[in-house]
Amino acid sequence: MKTSLAALVIGGLVAGCASQSTQESSPAPAPAPTAMSGTPSARAAPAASVAGVPSAAKAMPQARSIYYEYDRSEIRADGVKVVDINTQYLREHPDLKVKVEGTADERRSRCYDRAVGQRRAHALMSRTTTLGIPSHRSGSVSYDKEKPKPTTHDESAWSENRRSDIVYR
Repeated sequence: MKTSLAALVIGGLVAGCASQSTQESSPAPAPAPTAMSGTPSARAAPAASVAGVPSAAKAMPQARSIYYEYDRSEIRADGVKVVDINTQYLREHPDLKVKVEGTADERRSRCYDRAVGQRRAHALMSRTTTLGIPSHRSGSVSYDKEKPKPTTHDESAWSENRRSDIVYR
């Protein structure tokens, strides 16, 4: 049901933006962002409790951002590792749910960025569902360019803003 709803929302966003041109020269690939780059060794110190999970439980993964290439929504290899680590954590904590926040850089229209942010969030949710996490445990939202990490206007900032963030709830 949520998958169908997500498909309708994405379809509506794309249809609403049909008049937007998608032809734009693609910039040179940027190096992967270093902040929360998704290295499997990155772990947070356990808190007193996380959504009712005792502190003796395995620490919540610190790496929760998945980065994308310009104008793309396919999860890169470094992102696959981050998704897999977080999916394993969700398997070990069946009471936890996640919200996936898709974002985009600032170089397109708000309508286009909202659609690409939603496609990025949906790609991440699809992978977690494929890996065994029921779809009722996740939801998504697209913040397009509304939640930038860095606020500068260069390729380094744009590459960090093309992401999906996993938010535990």
